[in-house]
Amino acid sequence: MIDPTHNEKAAMEMVLPRLGEYVASVGMEKPLSLYNREEILQMVDVVLTAYFDNLRDITPDDVPF
Repeated sequence: MIDPTHNEKAAMEMVLPRLGEYVASVGMEKPLSLYNREEILQMVDVVLTAYFDNLRDITPDDVPF
């Protein structure tokens, strides 16, 4: 992503609590290199879902796309 907007940066920051919850559920002591395929895919889903949910919540409805 090149030069994220203010809202995109905010949405990224807002992902951190959900990502932290997910990592804690897998095990904080477990290195990322030992996550299995299912755990990685679930982490991607958690991050993307949280990012787009947050971005949608903080973007005004009247923005033309």
